[in-house]
Amino acid sequence: MAPFSQKTESLTVTSLRSLMELASLVNSSLDPAEVRRLAVEAVPRCVGADAASLLLLDDETGELYFEAASGVKGQCLKEVRLRPGEGIAGWVARKGGAVIVDDVKSDHRFAADVDRFTGYETRNMIVAPVATKEKVWGVLQVLNKQSGNFTDDDLELVQALADQVAIAIENASMYQEMRLTFLGVTTALAEALEQRDPYTGGHTRRVHEYSVLIASHLGLPQDEMDTLRLAAIMHDIGKIGVSDQVLRKPGRLNEEEFREMSRHPEVGVDIIEHLPQLAQVVPGVLYHHEQYDGTGYPHKRQAENIPLHARIIGVADAFDAMTSDRPYRKALGFDVAFAELERCAGQQFDPQLVEIFKHAWLEGELQQPAKEE
Repeated sequence: MAPFSQKTESLTVTSLRSLMELASLVNSSLDPAEVRRLAVEAVPRCVGADAASLLLLDDETGELYFEAASGVKGQCLKEVRLRPGEGIAGWVARKGGAVIVDDVKSDHRFAADVDRFTGYETRNMIVAPVATKEKVWGVLQVLNKQSGNFTDDDLELVQALADQVAIAIENASMYQEMRLTFLGVTTALAEALEQRDPYTGGHTRRVHEYSVLIASHLGLPQDEMDTLRLAAIMHDIGKIGVSDQVLRKPGRLNEEEFREMSRHPEVGVDIIEHLPQLAQVVPGVLYHHEQYDGTGYPHKRQAENIPLHARIIGVADAFDAMTSDRPYRKALGFDVAFAELERCAGQQFDPQLVEIFKHAWLEGELQQPAKEE
């Protein structure tokens, strides 16, 4: 792949400015779907075209599928897949190098069935590979120049943008992979900690699921959802500092033992603070045992002064505690646990979150989890 500077040196000032704006757009997000959407929405404006589409390569089948498409027929393309090498797009994915096709109907490579399926009439097009040194991700198609034919400048611009899209997709994919790996490792560590207490098997996983279920109804942005996920997974990490005598006691705790157990949110924060990247996780971990009426711990915060993530985790944590076996009682039924949440709404729990959780549960948005042996 030629260096970016070499690819753009012959572009006009206007085209270069457009390219820089588009590159800024597609590199402004680490959400792969957002990167793809931004690319296909922006590029037609840049070259005066009617529509654009991004086709990605299915690693297992070698087929190309329409991941994102602009224009009035764009949604129809979601059902279309091109066999390996099929169409001009398939040819470019195999051979590499951007092409201009001035009259698609006279080109033997053209997949006319796609137009017949969508009812869209393609006259001319630019197709450019979306590829990095390591991988061909797919192709970027730009369709129907609105005035005349596509030019060599258009070709250079589309290829340069396709290169930027490839880098953005690769970066976003790497970020997603690292994010999932980190969540997996964090979950594994939290579940390993649970092995100290035979009565809390699966607790971390269930609190995480319940917390995400509640938060999904609040319209939180993706980065805040990711923070909540981590906070829910790590909410009890401070129990590593609680003695086995207290943690595994087969009965209710006395006052001194309860004081030791009550320090686990602050111990958890002491652990997390060694990783500055997890600073946003701290409120959910530190305050998940605060109560809505101000009688919780460690700082007796009240109502809206308790961070939202902590209020969410507090509901999820209490529900799982009630519906799990304990040394001093058997698990409560789900209906009984929800009745208890409602009874304590406004005192121990945020009433809005209790209502959201119960409604989502009754709507079947989360399968009732099986308890682990």
